[in-house]
Amino acid sequence: MSAVLAESDCHIAWLEPLFDVAFDAPDGIARLRQLVLTLAMQGKLVPQDPKDTSISELLNQITEEKSERGKAGRIRSPRILVPVSEAEKLHEIPTNWKWVRLGEFAEYNGRENIEPEKIKKNAWVLDLEDIEKETSKLLYRATYSERESKSTKSTFKAGDVLYGKLRPYLDKVIVADSDGVCTTEIVPIVPSKAVIPEFLRWLLKRPAFLAHVNNLMYGVKMPRLGTDDAINSAHPLPPLEEQKRIVARIEELMSHCDELDRLRQRQAEKRAATRAATVRQWLAGDDAAAALLRKNFSTLVSTREDVAELRKAILQLAVMGKLVLQDPTETPASVFLKQVEAEKARREKEEGLRTSAEPSVGADEQYCGTPDGWSYGRLGNLAKFIDYRGRTPKKVGAGIPLITAKNVRFGYISREPREYVSNSEYNEWMTRGFPRVGDMLFTTEAPLGNVAIIDIPEKFALAQRVICFQFHAPAMAEFLKIVMMSEILQSRLLTDATGMTATGIKASKLKEIPVPIPPLNEQKRIVARVDALMRLCDMLEQSIDVAQAKQAELLCAVMARV
Repeated sequence: MSAVLAESDCHIAWLEPLFDVAFDAPDGIARLRQLVLTLAMQGKLVPQDPKDTSISELLNQITEEKSERGKAGRIRSPRILVPVSEAEKLHEIPTNWKWVRLGEFAEYNGRENIEPEKIKKNAWVLDLEDIEKETSKLLYRATYSERESKSTKSTFKAGDVLYGKLRPYLDKVIVADSDGVCTTEIVPIVPSKAVIPEFLRWLLKRPAFLAHVNNLMYGVKMPRLGTDDAINSAHPLPPLEEQKRIVARIEELMSHCDELDRLRQRQAEKRAATRAATVRQWLAGDDAAAALLRKNFSTLVSTREDVAELRKAILQLAVMGKLVLQDPTETPASVFLKQVEAEKARREKEEGLRTSAEPSVGADEQYCGTPDGWSYGRLGNLAKFIDYRGRTPKKVGAGIPLITAKNVRFGYISREPREYVSNSEYNEWMTRGFPRVGDMLFTTEAPLGNVAIIDIPEKFALAQRVICFQFHAPAMAEFLKIVMMSEILQSRLLTDATGMTATGIKASKLKEIPVPIPPLNEQKRIVARVDALMRLCDMLEQSIDVAQAKQAELLCAVMARV
């Protein structure tokens, strides 16, 4: 990434190795931005100039002017602020700098509020959502006619520093380039002549200040910084001329960080597009694409996000019959499905089974294709549905485990959170059937479409929003878990789902969903192959974690030397 700094002046050449390392490290560019601000606010980013006007002299002038205006009645008497204590001085600063409270060099919340009926239609109205997190770039400039509301707004003037005082938005700070109004969660700070607005902006975004104010938040639902805490916050302030030099250097280095971000994004997009195209060709039966994927594997799969996409591709290949070879000598799935149908008929007669669906699957519904020997069946004809939706058991502190939708993850069952029902509640509750080891659990909403094979030997109660599929041929459960986890089936679930707040699927819709069925022996080969490839993915994630940890350590070492 050295090329990014190629055209820069030699005075930042010492940062060049850091840019190289930061590019490869996880969160490296974000940490590099933090380092730049930390160095800047410690006086280590630009040299000091003894010719600069003393900041102490300028602050004394401001204090005297405030006092005179207060005596003349032109402003309220200025608040008396105690000097910054040694304990509040978080780091050393150059001798011509001074630790100063915000209220000494800027007016926090220094503008008037305005009622909505007095706001002009073409006025700029700023919301926190208009400011990008971390970079504080202005994403959108709206007029009041677009966002009319009945709430009171704060006015601001060009040159004011606009500060998001809520916890999630503390690093959203911009300098207003024109007059406007903003929500009251944004505080206009009016700089004095002792600080340039752009320097104040970076002061408020520096890591040390963000860490400090995070410990001062009050309120539960929307934690915010109190006015007194803001006014009394301590800041390192350099001479005015040095502030300008620091701002210029920060903006120069931040633009380099922006370029690194863009380069990283372009590389990720190119890698994802190449990988997706290769996998598509592979899915279409192109052996050359498979060879290309193997040859460039480390390049195309280098992050956890890449591994997640690889997992999806593996499942997709599995359900399309492209992961293992078909064997024409094997008994076709159509014969296997007749055995399933016979078992279903037996359970209907002897157990009163009611789960059922349409008997056939048309060619237009065979969404995974029809490899040799494969057939399709509907979930309602393949399994008994044990469904406890519509009821809520009474929970107790200890007793028989209760498995809820929160326990069913994507591919496995977690025992956390742990919830229980009493023995008597269990006996009264479990009247629709008992899940058994090897059955499949499926979440119908919040979240929709998580599946797992039951591996709990002891008895447990089943809560609402979870359906147990008790397959008439238990041997098909592991393959059908792969089908249910595949992206193509997950998309089908969303198509059939309903609801706005919590998307869910009705049992009647779920029963009619068709699934591909290979010959039983091929199912076993597919499951074995998927398991082996998923273990490979686990190993890939571990190696990526190790590599990223090493990159992070290297970045820390280089930053420490800086």
